[in-house]
Amino acid sequence: MKKTIKLLLFLVAMALLLPACNKGEGKGGTGTIQGYVKLVHHPDDDFELNADTMAAAKTDVFLVYGDEPFYGDDIETAADGMYQFEYLRPGNYTVFAYSTLPSGEKIAVSQSVELPRGAVATVPTIYIHDGKAYGTSVVKGRVHASYWHNGTYQGEGWAYEHRVYIRRAGEEMHFDDVRVGVNGYFAFQKLQPGEYEVFTVTEDVNTEMPELLFQTIKVDVAGQVFEMEEPFEVVVNV
Repeated sequence: MKKTIKLLLFLVAMALLLPACNKGEGKGGTGTIQGYVKLVHHPDDDFELNADTMAAAKTDVFLVYGDEPFYGDDIETAADGMYQFEYLRPGNYTVFAYSTLPSGEKIAVSQSVELPRGAVATVPTIYIHDGKAYGTSVVKGRVHASYWHNGTYQGEGWAYEHRVYIRRAGEEMHFDDVRVGVNGYFAFQKLQPGEYEVFTVTEDVNTEMPELLFQTIKVDVAGQVFEMEEPFEVVVNV
């Protein structure tokens, strides 16, 4: 009987000591960590070189407790890009979200923050990319269209709202596209140095079957505007 009582007292004492020993970073406190995630946006038909940003809505954000090798919690951002982790103990935390490079590789973009007891700690804004090119150069060109209807010539002029695509030389998929604006001009912005293939769609006059027209251009200097040597000459069946 005495041994049983001693065992019970020992178990109760251990139960009381466990919460006191577990005072590291993690759940179980009254602190809050919050912040915003912004997406560096590659806008269509915008000739400015300034980086535009927008709220990164519905983006996964991860929280690392102290020096733990894995994240301890994750949450999805709201429509305005805000996230909030609640009920945390004081300590050092790391918040991160994944950014996609133009190659498709994902990397973690992180910010560290110290959380005092019972406080609200605001994390510096995390900026991520969506995989599109984000350098500082521009490729600019024009599209000229001949309009046909049932094999009959209807006239010609600078195209408008015609879609143009760009991809890295040697790759199959395009990473951006824009529509032609006023006077047939289009522009791809925030490009990194490299060789690119710009292409658009033309149509056969008789069969109306679509075909692709390609032009190659080399971007060898950052922060410059590179113009295509010749405009695209496309056929549009109306």
